Amino acid sequence: MDLGLKDRVYVLTGASRGLGLATARELAADGAKVGQSARDGRAVRAAAEELGAERAVGVAADNSDPATAARLIATARERFGRFDGVLVSVGGPPPGSAAGNTDEQWRSAFESVFLGAVRMARSAAAELGEGGVVGLVLSGSVREPIPGLTISNGLRPGLAGFAKSLSLEVGPRGIRVVGLLPGRIDTDRVRELDGAAPDPAAARARAEEGIPLRRYGTPEEFGRVAAFLLSPAASYLTGVTVPVDGGALHGW
Repeated sequence: MDLGLKDRVYVLTGASRGLGLATARELAADGAKVGQSARDGRAVRAAAEELGAERAVGVAADNSDPATAARLIATARERFGRFDGVLVSVGGPPPGSAAGNTDEQWRSAFESVFLGAVRMARSAAAELGEGGVVGLVLSGSVREPIPGLTISNGLRPGLAGFAKSLSLEVGPRGIRVVGLLPGRIDTDRVRELDGAAPDPAAARARAEEGIPLRRYGTPEEFGRVAAFLLSPAASYLTGVTVPVDGGALHGW
């Protein structure tokens, strides 16, 4: 299936590894060009070099910086001549309990996970034309709280609400807004969370039991779904959040 991605240009944040990098690879493999960002400049430049200079550029950037959104969009346009969409992905906030997370942890996560994502999506929507797309990597916590991830449980549903509101506002201009809800995908972040359990192997086995497909997903599987949702092939999908979780969410 031709997704219509050839020579389209996307900005992907949090794209030096994990879900962002997997999506960048899928987009580039189908002919798109990508501007990748991450806080670790060396890592994101290496990730872009892997895809090739004609397909990717890596930029050190922090989503909590108010200047980041405009800089990334400008870089994509200067390097590749156009701007067709964005996928906003940020590192997960620290684990913790409702009673245990500190004000500073909440404040820091709000700046990077919530406000940084809102700013990036809002800036992208203002710059996009008809056929443009704004994608946000959220979490299954949008629909079901995840034990031990209270800050994510608090912030991600708010981002989903923002995404729906934005989709209603920009839809008449032909711009789409989509969200992705990754479940247990085999990334460094998920392995770190599993590794914090007293018995990591048992923790993973229990998690897999709760997934109808009985396994964790791969970053490549997530990347393929994300690339489709960002592509012109998904031109009539907007205002939706799509679980990529092997069926783990129940009743939706």
